[in-house]
Amino acid sequence: MYNIYVTRKLPGEALKKLEALGTVTVYPNDRNITKGELLEIVGDQDALITMLSDPIDADLIAAGKRLKVIANYAVGFNNICLEEATKKRLPVVNTPDVLTNATADFTWALLMSTARRVVEGDLLTRRGQFEGWAPELLLGPEVYGKTLGLIGAGRIGQAVAQRARGFKMRIFYHNRRRLPKRVEDNLGMEYTDLKALLEGSDYVSLHCPLTPETKYLIDEEELNSMKPTAILINTARGPVVNETALIKALKRGTILGAGLDVFEDEPVLKPGLAQLPNVVITPHIASAGRETRLKMVEMVVSDVSAVLQGRRPRNIVNPEIYKEGS
Repeated sequence: MYNIYVTRKLPGEALKKLEALGTVTVYPNDRNITKGELLEIVGDQDALITMLSDPIDADLIAAGKRLKVIANYAVGFNNICLEEATKKRLPVVNTPDVLTNATADFTWALLMSTARRVVEGDLLTRRGQFEGWAPELLLGPEVYGKTLGLIGAGRIGQAVAQRARGFKMRIFYHNRRRLPKRVEDNLGMEYTDLKALLEGSDYVSLHCPLTPETKYLIDEEELNSMKPTAILINTARGPVVNETALIKALKRGTILGAGLDVFEDEPVLKPGLAQLPNVVITPHIASAGRETRLKMVEMVVSDVSAVLQGRRPRNIVNPEIYKEGS
């Protein structure tokens, strides 16, 4: 029988399927588990189901003498020292693909609410400050027929582009690799370099992974390249944007606004961000569609079960550990 530790209470009933394989323990507190707490328990665990916020570094992996699998309840896995896990031939699994539509939907929720000042309007009305219709009340830029720039054109970026077609938008994209022409034609996407995208887009939406190359991809210079009427949307990873530079740009009117679901030092916000009226901030909920989150639980449960039963998991991040001779 195995010991399986889950670092946060998860929705649905899928976790109960693991009880047939051993003891399932769920971290009891409604907050992120600390590295110290993880170090206390990891030595006795055969499997960890972790969150993107959990620091699964080389020290923690080394302390997990019995570990057979780490399952990240997320698409991303930059919180895990993949090099150390691979060295130990420890499979790391994640939950790809399933978040695509939920995240694309939420990108549009952020874009629309930022552009049309939905949050400001909601607060004004709740406070009893709405005194009747006025010609200049909460004017904001329209979306239909404007230009959308996508930085990152994987599944989520393409899903956002698909939705943009309904708004008759011109769609620029910048990606590590250019998409096949048939995909570009189908989605009406135009490949361009980053500078041209920033200069020409009314809305810039981030959908790239966090890597050493993409940290601070959007910094002061990039923000200065954007239109003063432009809006930046980030549902990717917080450190892709230099949050300090963004706050300055929003204060100075370098850009019009921003919609942020992720933050550089999550969950902490840089000083001054929360006080800005021209930014919509949400608590990392782009994937929080009920159906999506339930499917994510099923995926990690399925892959943890596979590994513990001697089978190859479906969503393996470091597949090289299964190659012959590795």
